Amino acid sequence: MNNAVFALTAAVFYFAGGLSAGLRLFASRDHARPPRHLGITFGFAGALLHGLMLLSGMAAEGGLNLGFFHAFSLAAWTVVLVLLVSSLSKPVENLGIVLMPAAALTVLAALANPGVHLLPNDAAWALKLHVIVSLLAYSVLSIASVQAVLLAIQDHHLRRHQPGGFVRALPPLQTMESLLFEMISVGFVLLTAALGTGFVFLEDMFAQHLGHKTMLSIIAWVLFAVLLWGRYRFGWRGKVAIRWALTGFAVLLLAYFGSKAVMELILRR
Repeated sequence: MNNAVFALTAAVFYFAGGLSAGLRLFASRDHARPPRHLGITFGFAGALLHGLMLLSGMAAEGGLNLGFFHAFSLAAWTVVLVLLVSSLSKPVENLGIVLMPAAALTVLAALANPGVHLLPNDAAWALKLHVIVSLLAYSVLSIASVQAVLLAIQDHHLRRHQPGGFVRALPPLQTMESLLFEMISVGFVLLTAALGTGFVFLEDMFAQHLGHKTMLSIIAWVLFAVLLWGRYRFGWRGKVAIRWALTGFAVLLLAYFGSKAVMELILRR
């Protein structure tokens, strides 16, 4: 099988997993909802083929190809993998309704745009560790952001006394909220480690064109820190917690991929 076959088949499995999650959430009748394990199985099949596609497409002579679309696809693969492993023990598989189709789109984008931006084989260990931890931090906080969106929808329906259908398929509100803060706490620890390892290898962030990325990452870290402190000190929940979580993720998204898009796709550096 070549890289295109891996990518296209992975995309099909991801879309099937997202469709399965969607039917579980939105089907009006219980018998129309597919079993929970079906979407998870589709997801694992897609993730396996996605991983093979990345292994084939990112391996380059002299280093690892972390061009914009390959990096985005690698992040999406990590997000889906974290979600699927978590779903084996926690009721988070419904997040696949967004995350799996999104991963499918990154697979297709990487296939169509195989740009090259190498991380050299002889790169410092701190840089390699920074890349790995950064991907994990982004992945966990990505899942948390989708969880926050579902929590917002669930809260909206319950406040309007509309607990049927879609909302009925979700775990209880308190469980959804607890899962959200568990994800944010883990993501915050990983983001802290990512920033720490980043400063180890960062000699001159402005000369390396990393100033905006660094500052936005720090701002995102502060936003998540304030959210966790507010939860601990004042018991923040509901709309307040959701707004802080989504704002923090939006800033983090700009930090991780906004600056990379400008540098590689616009400035061609």
